Amino acid sequence: MTFGRYFEDFEVGQVFRHWPGKTVTEYDHHLFSLLTMVRHPLHLDAHYAKTATRYEQPLVIGSYVFSLLLGLSEADVAGLAITHRGFEKIEHHAPLLHGDTLYAESEVYAKHDIPDREGRGQVGVETRGHNQDRTLVMTLRRDLVVPTRPPG
Repeated sequence: MTFGRYFEDFEVGQVFRHWPGKTVTEYDHHLFSLLTMVRHPLHLDAHYAKTATRYEQPLVIGSYVFSLLLGLSEADVAGLAITHRGFEKIEHHAPLLHGDTLYAESEVYAKHDIPDREGRGQVGVETRGHNQDRTLVMTLRRDLVVPTRPPG
């Protein structure tokens, strides 16, 4: 299995389906929340969440979903990346709940040379996260700087 791609390996319109997915456990979510100092009861207090939301259970915090999508797409998209130049847009579409499985796919929406940086190109990628029912949970767009294929 390759880890990442060179600039020449990306084509606009190309879609990468990342596998496997990640089932989010209550432990995973609580550990992430506590490590990042999230203390909102919507994410940590099941009793509060039962009456505070229509879902009647804690919602997985978006920053964890975002982090998972980056990780799930790493081997296919960003494994060789020199840097993330920026994130254009992050959108939450539906909640992720404990026990849900997050799956990801990425589509190349832009690709161009970087004139003043020989040996590098820029690739725009939209990564989409769906749950096990194919409900769209989150989308994010980012620009990556990736190396060109070495000569020979």
